[in-house]
Amino acid sequence: MRTVTAYSDSELLELLRNGSKEAFTQLYATYSERLYHILLRMVKSPDIAEELLQDVFIRIWEKRATINVQSSLGAYLNKIGENIVYDFFRKAARDRSLYAQLENYMERVTEPAAAPVDGGEDLLNKAIEELPPQRRQVFRLCKLEGQSYQQVSLLLGISVSTVNDHIVKATKTLQKNISGRIVSIAVCMLLTGIR
Repeated sequence: MRTVTAYSDSELLELLRNGSKEAFTQLYATYSERLYHILLRMVKSPDIAEELLQDVFIRIWEKRATINVQSSLGAYLNKIGENIVYDFFRKAARDRSLYAQLENYMERVTEPAAAPVDGGEDLLNKAIEELPPQRRQVFRLCKLEGQSYQQVSLLLGISVSTVNDHIVKATKTLQKNISGRIVSIAVCMLLTGIR
């Protein structure tokens, strides 16, 4: 069994800047649980908190070479977590606003010859179908059938972290695709003069 060396925060940062996966693993093990609970208090959803937690550590890994911590590492991670939550809420508000505008346009359509516009559920189903097969299966099992990440891990013979990775990537893809389709529909409606 391989033991992981316990590093101080300053050592962790230096090793992380140099791309150490061991340092990243220790960083995650040390701070993820506390940060998860902070995120959960902010978003009130275990699934969203877990996805945002992964976003925090993805951001840390991607920006590892330029990390500059002025205070404690824990406070730095908390600040990144808060910023990611605020970004999440801003994006959700924009999506709700855009969807409300689209619904308003759809309600105003009175011409029987007007092309039908897919509802939200149809958009979601089409976007899910476009996911890669395993990601689609993982997303359906976790999000639509309500199975836990652990259950899906055992069922499909993949690690819990792989399940989580699929959920994070599927969610981002779905948000992007659905938002893009809603914008396209709204633009088409505006361009064709539907008010």
